[in-house]
Amino acid sequence: MSEQENQVSFFRFEDLRIYDKAMDYISWLYSTTSTFSSENKECVVDMFLKASHSIALHLAEGSSRNKAQFVYFLKMAKSSVRECVVYTEIAYKAGMMNDDQREYSRNQLMELTKMIGSLIASLQRNTARMAHSDDYEDMNENDNDNDIM
Repeated sequence: MSEQENQVSFFRFEDLRIYDKAMDYISWLYSTTSTFSSENKECVVDMFLKASHSIALHLAEGSSRNKAQFVYFLKMAKSSVRECVVYTEIAYKAGMMNDDQREYSRNQLMELTKMIGSLIASLQRNTARMAHSDDYEDMNENDNDNDIM
């Protein structure tokens, strides 16, 4: 691995695999929707792209917050993923997406949902451990206080 690949970026969210995945989905979506007719772009594509952008934007905004707030923004990103599922179905049923595109979109969105869920669970576990650790330290401090008296 080169020294440059080893460096952590200035913006923490850029180091998240889930952020890369969201950006890949956005790129794929731009490529896929470029073939949609201009009539459909106004009503479906713009909102579809906006929902996909929201996934990455919520990851970025939440990453600069405390853990509880980050979890909130991750849940918002999950909501944006679900919006993309709906837009995928709308595009498919309107004949704008073929079977392969629909399947690819749904698979990518399922993977994003799982990754977001795992990150939420990890953050919540770490928060719970820290709270438990603080309680344990408080108990030990109280025990030590009793020894002095």
